[in-house]
Amino acid sequence: MGSLINGHIGVIPYDGIPYFTPANNGGAATSPESPETPTLFRPLQIRELTLKNRVMVAPMCMYSAQSGPSSPFIGALTDYHVAHLGNLALKGVGLIIIEATAVQFNGRISPNDSGLWQQGTDSEQFKALKRVVDFAHSQGAKVAIQLAHAGRKASVMPPWIAKEAGKSSLRADETAGGWPDNVVGPSGGKEHIWAPGNGFWAPRELRTAEVEEMVQAFATSAELSVKAGIDAIEIHGAHGYLVSQFMSPVTNKRTDKYGGSFENRTRVIREITTAIRAVIPEGMPLFLRISATEWLDGKFSEYWDLSSSIELVKSLPDLGIDFLDVSSGGNHKDQTIEPHTNYQIDLASQIRKDIRRSGQNTLVGAVGLITQAEAASQIVQGADMEEAKAAESMVAGPQAGADAVLLGRQFLREADWVYHAAKALGVQITAPKQLGRAI
Repeated sequence: MGSLINGHIGVIPYDGIPYFTPANNGGAATSPESPETPTLFRPLQIRELTLKNRVMVAPMCMYSAQSGPSSPFIGALTDYHVAHLGNLALKGVGLIIIEATAVQFNGRISPNDSGLWQQGTDSEQFKALKRVVDFAHSQGAKVAIQLAHAGRKASVMPPWIAKEAGKSSLRADETAGGWPDNVVGPSGGKEHIWAPGNGFWAPRELRTAEVEEMVQAFATSAELSVKAGIDAIEIHGAHGYLVSQFMSPVTNKRTDKYGGSFENRTRVIREITTAIRAVIPEGMPLFLRISATEWLDGKFSEYWDLSSSIELVKSLPDLGIDFLDVSSGGNHKDQTIEPHTNYQIDLASQIRKDIRRSGQNTLVGAVGLITQAEAASQIVQGADMEEAKAAESMVAGPQAGADAVLLGRQFLREADWVYHAAKALGVQITAPKQLGRAI
């Protein structure tokens, strides 16, 4: 973009940050309405949020926040996150989802995890989040945040420290900034340790009142996120963390209103969603990440499986959830997963088909082992045509497998993935001013 300054074309700076950068918007198709533009590079509308393309950065824990319990910077994002997430914003992604961010002190996976439990807009957690969001916005990316609570998988060391010790996981005690006496879950005791050995702590069972406090903590963090400029909120209900633990009959043995029946076990999702919706703008999208199945076939008589997820999906529109981020596994050590190229994409596709069959329009994201542009494009191809016919209860003909794709590890390998994908698919896209000579 340019403007006439003293008779010359000048660069328009981005208005909203205290330093100079041109207002950039890399990764947007120059002809998004052209029949030749694949769906992957067409805009996606979610409530009042418009994404320039359908490529999202999946939330990835970086274990790079300060850990000192008495430090005002505990849980705050750092310059590392500005560099890491800012680089992806510069490289053309439609949406960045900031890593799992704990809504309570004991909700972090490790002492070095991101958090947003400090009250007020003058906290270091808030200021650091806003700094990341502001820079990403200056590069044309939208930003979501994944709000989370680790539950019984909390108070462990960053994975590379465990690996250096020759272990798959390593407990973080008080000397390492951990909280072994305050690791919690829907159910407690040694039988509910995530994995045997020294890798995890035995959780204590949350009291009913504490569950209610945790629900409100999600809302408080969501409200702070909005003030920091976040564009969307994602609730982390997957991978065996606290919300996922509540949903599964394998890890939830409670006898109060949060345990027992499917309705009671999913109550926490309904309450968190309702609490968040009450404090965020009506036009702001709300995402939910779930594990579509625990992969425990034949291991337990009752567990969370694909049919459980489809049952949950029926309630999503009434709860105000707009986008379902479909992952899997992570809630029990005896899970049997055989990863292959489409193992989670197939789950997302099946759930999406059921959603459309029921006449609902909840959007679905596919994640897991997506590395190639052609494969990513094929997953979402045609979704935009379905959106144009959203008034119909069922779209005739083949359906897309998802409405958007989420990439995680691939962005760590290839930060320029969006630009490479556009080239591979023959799509003309915009480029940041500073990178124009290379794209």
